Amino acid sequence: MTNTEDSSQKKGRPTPKRKEAESKRNVSSLAPAVSKEDKKRAKAAGLAQRQAARAAYLRGDENALPARDRGPAKRFIRNYVDSRRSVGEYFLPIIFVVLVLTLIPVAAVQLGAIALMYTVLAIAVIDGFFLSRKMKKLVAEKFPNEVTKGIGMYAWLRSTQMRRLRAPKPMHKVGDTNL
Repeated sequence: MTNTEDSSQKKGRPTPKRKEAESKRNVSSLAPAVSKEDKKRAKAAGLAQRQAARAAYLRGDENALPARDRGPAKRFIRNYVDSRRSVGEYFLPIIFVVLVLTLIPVAAVQLGAIALMYTVLAIAVIDGFFLSRKMKKLVAEKFPNEVTKGIGMYAWLRSTQMRRLRAPKPMHKVGDTNL
C-alpha cells in the first residue's frame, strides 16, 4: 500500500473526541495517588524505622549488625578489645594536641610534638600487631570452626577508635574479665 491508498481507505470508526482521548491517556496506574499527609506519614515512618535500626545497631543486636560485625567471634573480639585500654584510642586526641603545639613558633616544641606523634603511632602499630596475633589465637581456640582471616585487623581497627565513638557501643567496661 502506498500513502495515497491509505488516505482513501476509511478506518471504520469515527475520530474520538478530545475528551475521550484524554480520559484514556490517564496517568500511569503504577504511580500512587499520594496526598501531602500520606507523604508526611511515610517520611515520619521511615525516619522512625531508621532511628530504630540505628539504635539496634548501637546496642549490638545481631540482626541489625552489618555482615562485617556479625557472629559470636566478632562479638568476642569487640568485648575483648572494649575490656582493655590501648594507646590507639588516644591517638586522635594526641594528634589534636600535636596540631596545637606545632602552632607555637619554637622549633624545639614543634619537633617534640612531631616526635610525640610518631612515637604514639609506632606504639599503636606495635600494640595492634600483638593484639592481632593474640586475637587470632584466642578465636582459633574458642571458635574452632571460625575463619580467622581479617580477625586481627578487625580487632586492631576497633582498638584504634576512641571508646566513645565505637559502634556498636562497648558492652564491657575497661578491666572486665568475664567476656
